[in-house]
Amino acid sequence: MSDVVQSAPAASPAAASAKSRGRSYLLWIALPLAVLGVAMAWLVSTDPLKSFNIGAPPVEKLTFERTILGPDGVRLLVRAGGSAPMTIAQVQVDEAYWQFTQTPPGKIVRGSTAWLHLPFPWVLGEPLKVKVVTNTGVTFENEIAVAVATPTSDSISLVSQALLGSFVGILPVAVGLMFYPALRGVGRGGMNFLLALTVGLLAFLLVDAAAEALELAGKAAALFQGRVMVVLAAAASFFLLMAVGRRHGAPTGLALATFTALGIGLHNLGEGLAIGAAFAAGSASLGTFLVLGFTLHNITEGIGIAAPILKQRPPLWTFAGLTLLAGGPAIVGLRFGSLAYAPQWSALALAIGAGAILQVIVEVSSYLVRSSGEGSRALVAPSSVSGLAAGVGFMFVTAMLMKI
Repeated sequence: MSDVVQSAPAASPAAASAKSRGRSYLLWIALPLAVLGVAMAWLVSTDPLKSFNIGAPPVEKLTFERTILGPDGVRLLVRAGGSAPMTIAQVQVDEAYWQFTQTPPGKIVRGSTAWLHLPFPWVLGEPLKVKVVTNTGVTFENEIAVAVATPTSDSISLVSQALLGSFVGILPVAVGLMFYPALRGVGRGGMNFLLALTVGLLAFLLVDAAAEALELAGKAAALFQGRVMVVLAAAASFFLLMAVGRRHGAPTGLALATFTALGIGLHNLGEGLAIGAAFAAGSASLGTFLVLGFTLHNITEGIGIAAPILKQRPPLWTFAGLTLLAGGPAIVGLRFGSLAYAPQWSALALAIGAGAILQVIVEVSSYLVRSSGEGSRALVAPSSVSGLAAGVGFMFVTAMLMKI
């Protein structure tokens, strides 16, 4: 018996054509990248722009991101943002020169940071003005309005911050959700009022978060492009949450309540960062009146979370989860804000929160239109308009108690 050798079937013309198109596709990706690499290598090696150098000193930028006051003096975290590496030559405190140590030593390249330590005997409650002088003579100032010791990561401060975060975040949301049984008895007009109230308080939070984010972005190093970062982060947050929320249709009931709690929680995270930084810097006092203002300000948030689930009977643990989701981030933000604050990260957190809040506004408004049976006319009904005004008005008036 002779062995029969079977040859593999030849590749079809269609498969060969697809393989050829794939190689051509890769070639047209690699070719422009190769041209770009050659151009950049030539630019670095030959430096054709040196003829434009007229001897002017490089542009220098320095941003103060963190200030720590402790028993060993003052420590400053600075970030360089100029066109060339910069060298810190001298440091003044209240117009007097002081010795300092820099970590890491040497020049600070664009985008990098360094710690400056000054053994300055600061006095509790008094202002400080620190001036950094570079080797080119350019000066940068950082003013500390009130000198107070920066909190450390010990258990006492953790407990105190957790207690404060609970008062300004968890407690008011929990109190607002406690109105759930009473709110279940409202009629159609009352339901429209509560949903519009939710839109009103979220609209205030949106404007408040956007304004604070843009303000903080202006204090960040220019290389972060703070205002652009805020807009892009808010847009990304909005579209991502819209895509997630609409993957199975428009959210209703518990899903909508969860998105509302998430948006409020992200806002409270950014708010907690700002509060923690303010307290650490001594620019705010932990007065009872201030804490009361935060608590009253956030009570409406719990009512807004409860509004989409008034037709349901969720288990008790659901309310606990919604409370932690909306109020818990305030504790986390306050903790990190007091220990590792930087304006760009607070701006980023607030921007993400603003995008999440905008998504909730869209979904709650859509739910109001669908559930009312009146279509878009429900948005201008007396109950809806009064609810919207009540939400914005309550948030605005209670915000006056917490502004310092």
